[in-house]
Amino acid sequence: MEKIKFYCVTNKKVEFLNTQNFKFCWVGDGTPPENYLRCDEGDNIFHKEKFYSELTFHYWYWKNLLDSENTNQWVGFCQKRRYWVKTEEIKRINKDNLDEFLIKSPEQDWKDYDAILCNPIEVHSPKKIKILKRGWKNFLKNPSILYNKKKQNLLLHFDMHHGYGNLIKAIDKLDEVNKIDFKNFITQNNSFNPHIMFIAKPHVIKLWFENLFSWLQKCEDIFDFEKLHGYDTERLFAYLSERYLSYWFNKNFKCKEQNWVQLTNF
Repeated sequence: MEKIKFYCVTNKKVEFLNTQNFKFCWVGDGTPPENYLRCDEGDNIFHKEKFYSELTFHYWYWKNLLDSENTNQWVGFCQKRRYWVKTEEIKRINKDNLDEFLIKSPEQDWKDYDAILCNPIEVHSPKKIKILKRGWKNFLKNPSILYNKKKQNLLLHFDMHHGYGNLIKAIDKLDEVNKIDFKNFITQNNSFNPHIMFIAKPHVIKLWFENLFSWLQKCEDIFDFEKLHGYDTERLFAYLSERYLSYWFNKNFKCKEQNWVQLTNF
């Protein structure tokens, strides 16, 4: 029987979850709780955690742990508030009953797929006042975004929330093929698979991290850490990766979309 192992990235101790499938991975300040993996040892980017967020652990995992994984085992990533679940009745789930809804083994149809991604979220139909307030540069360039839902795409959403022009600047650091395809993806779509959460076999994960961190290293040449301020911009490298994950996995592999839950009051 195929197995699955989850790595849950957190900066707080997760008191409500205790399952053998999960390994908790510390990216916070201070001393991690007992038996939590830490990513400030070995080959690491812990000093960039403020900008890379959960990718701080992903990088450490890639460099220090990935090669030791069972090649036939599914490996998944989640976060302290966000988990993979079996049900579509998301509103029923809270931290007290989470365990009964968690995915703990591969589903039968996963054998037909290369990777599992989060069910997508849609970003179209922002309020007009928000477009004028946060997307005014986009509006001046193309006033039709106020009413044309096809223009209310991933690029507009990123420009509004994570710095105007930042996504295009980053994409320009890609090779020519991905540069064209990724730009098409963000201008032709208004939904994406969120949260840098995915489940795959080690050989797929290795390809993903090699591609992702090579690109992000090039992005460091154009984005000065000292100029990234505020929650929506400081974590720029995580937000770039979130959009790129949705594009890259769907372009290169057969992917299934899966239910996930975000806990509140945590």
